[in-house]
Amino acid sequence: MSVLRRGLPARSLSAVPHAEPAANRPVQSGIPRRVVWRFTDGKPGHDSQSLGLVRALQARLSLEVFDVPVSRTSVRLGDLVRRRLVAGDLLPDPWLLVGAGHATHVPLLQARRARGGRTVVIMSPGLPRSWYDLCIIPGHDNPPSADNILVTRGSLNTVRRRSTLERRQGMIMIGGPSRHHHWDNHAVADQINRVIRFSPYRHWILTTSRRTPPGLSRLIQQHIHGPNRELEIVSWHDAHGDWVDQQLACSTCAWVTEDSVSMVYEALTSGIPVGLLAVPPRRNSRVVRGLQQLVSEEQVLPFAEWIAGKPLQRPGQDFNEAERAAVLICEQWGPASSDH
Repeated sequence: MSVLRRGLPARSLSAVPHAEPAANRPVQSGIPRRVVWRFTDGKPGHDSQSLGLVRALQARLSLEVFDVPVSRTSVRLGDLVRRRLVAGDLLPDPWLLVGAGHATHVPLLQARRARGGRTVVIMSPGLPRSWYDLCIIPGHDNPPSADNILVTRGSLNTVRRRSTLERRQGMIMIGGPSRHHHWDNHAVADQINRVIRFSPYRHWILTTSRRTPPGLSRLIQQHIHGPNRELEIVSWHDAHGDWVDQQLACSTCAWVTEDSVSMVYEALTSGIPVGLLAVPPRRNSRVVRGLQQLVSEEQVLPFAEWIAGKPLQRPGQDFNEAERAAVLICEQWGPASSDH
């Protein structure tokens, strides 16, 4: 498929085929393949959401998926007017166009105008929502009620709920300073030390994010005290592909810093008990209120309540928003529909 890349002008976007593990491919037969163009801006958080939706669709439909990298500088409004999308010249006509992130918003419309297909934008777009066939928007963004809007509980992700694997570790997921939360390295490290010290699990694995301050991993290691405790720290640089999903599948519980909503929902989707490491909010923002709602529904447990003696418990309901979105798409535009 490298011909696709070589066959495009240097100034254009490039499209590459997206390969899925055999376990994620549908077992259906006699159903024609549907073509999906997945627009990607290369940001891990955005890619996780669009990839989660594509994988959920692949569990139900026979798909051929192509990844189309985009950037803000590659968007040409003139091509939108001329019904042109150079990146898709060598690709089959799409059934579905999927994108997450602002850089994908115009290319989605451009592709539909040039080649057809249904547009699915993940997260609230910067352009009018009515321009897209489906907008998948988390509830904490307070989207309006509309026929083309699916309100989700948190963000989509690639995590799957699995119960057959042996669970033998605890997992810690660390974010960093954000516009919604303050950050104190020593306070975070102290909480992690107490979680590891007072939990019954011997082995722990900790992963960072792009926002994690340099030096925090070393500080955490210095804080860890107590015999018979193992902590493995894996930088987000090294957590490729399905690494997070695989680690959650092997974990008995997860502790996540409050600033990282996407990590919180990844842990919840895995179906294991989730604790929140306290990170003071800057203000009462929509993100903060969304986490407070999870706490009030007892889906997650704050560190202060845990250290006071309240035990971690599994989420009271299943979280799999990628699957819910895939079901909706299949019902509207799937095999039974001839309008594609």
